[in-house]
Amino acid sequence: MKFISHLCHSKHGGKTAALKNLSARDRQHIWHPLTQHKTHPQMLGIARASGVYLYDEEGRAYIDGIASWYTAVYGHCNPYITERVSRQMQQLDQVVFSGFTHEPAVALSEKLIPLLPANQSRLFFSDNGSTAVEVAIKMALQYHFNKGSKKQVLLAFEEGFHGDTFGAMSVSGLSVYNGPFEDFSLEVRRIPVPVTDTPEATLEHLDRILGESEVAAFIYEPLVQGAAAMKLHNGNGLDCILAFLRKRSVLLIADEVMTGFGKTGTIFASEQLNTQPDIICLSKALTAGLLPMAVTTCTEEIFNAFYSDTLSHGFFHGHTYTANPLACTAALAGIELLLTDEIQAGIEMIATSHKTFLSRIENHPNVSDCRQCGVILALDLAYNASRYGNFRDQVMRFFMERGVFLRPLGNTVYLLSPYVISHKQLEEVYQTIEELLDQL
Repeated sequence: MKFISHLCHSKHGGKTAALKNLSARDRQHIWHPLTQHKTHPQMLGIARASGVYLYDEEGRAYIDGIASWYTAVYGHCNPYITERVSRQMQQLDQVVFSGFTHEPAVALSEKLIPLLPANQSRLFFSDNGSTAVEVAIKMALQYHFNKGSKKQVLLAFEEGFHGDTFGAMSVSGLSVYNGPFEDFSLEVRRIPVPVTDTPEATLEHLDRILGESEVAAFIYEPLVQGAAAMKLHNGNGLDCILAFLRKRSVLLIADEVMTGFGKTGTIFASEQLNTQPDIICLSKALTAGLLPMAVTTCTEEIFNAFYSDTLSHGFFHGHTYTANPLACTAALAGIELLLTDEIQAGIEMIATSHKTFLSRIENHPNVSDCRQCGVILALDLAYNASRYGNFRDQVMRFFMERGVFLRPLGNTVYLLSPYVISHKQLEEVYQTIEELLDQL
């Protein structure tokens, strides 16, 4: 294969050696996520970022085609956001959120709740996507406990991914993350994602599960399963499942950590469904990639199950940096940008451009499947590859050598760029993907 041959003779290794300042220092002490350090000891040093670009120590620019794991959707170091946070840190940097409150948190709640499905009325702060899910699971289990009904079984989709902490990991269905810890997991039943409008077989399966088990909640990624290589599922079929479970008093938890804040064509993917969740998990683009923070929102009915004269009925869960004022300020500024005509036009341009690009490559012999939802684009290469194997690494290196940061999942190349990307920059990414397809 021309592609493999090219990579075997690449000068990338020499370039990496030139970056030994950060990467060599890094190797002394740092343990990176999702990394086998024996086979992947070298990390690329990134010196700065601006707009859609990341810059390495040599000053080479890379288009950030995945918005740094779907976070920096308004571009890196967006001055509107950084200036707001800079002003806030001169006034209030951090304060305990138990017994205190502050303007950024209150203002964020007032800005966020009206954007959510109408049944959402309360929000609980934590640190990241995994903790948002952890909070949601604990809320659901304690909701039933407080009401005198001890339900301990959770429902989740096959191949779903909800985070790395133990509760979030339990409801995730990707064994590459869960393998060593399966004996310590919560009790979970899994169902396939719907691929038709009427998933009768799944509904029958659910009926059997509910007849055998006391199910507390169902957690799902609405419309798109991110870590499952941007796997899409049928919205009408999902609605059937949600409506079925709602009638059976199973709480519905929408994990919108990846899908939230404009990525699926609406502010939240749940807006495209008729049956709304009881609990929603938010993070990633919530703070525009600037600071870590998460929010778990819920209905007033959920909140009221904890509202009691009995102390132990309260929700005893807390994080040191809960509702950090700087993170709340970043989230407020990000939401304000999201609602502007400029950002909405950017989202529309990306979605339209993706459709045009897919029409160019959908019949390419090296594309086995392609799909799109809003600004999310994914294509499967006609090459059998493991999730984190050599082929995936070679594809990633191919892109990086051409100034594009894309991070394939196995044989799936996906694109989820910042909303501020220009048509010219987007076309540069498309042409790089086409070059890869022609060399496979």
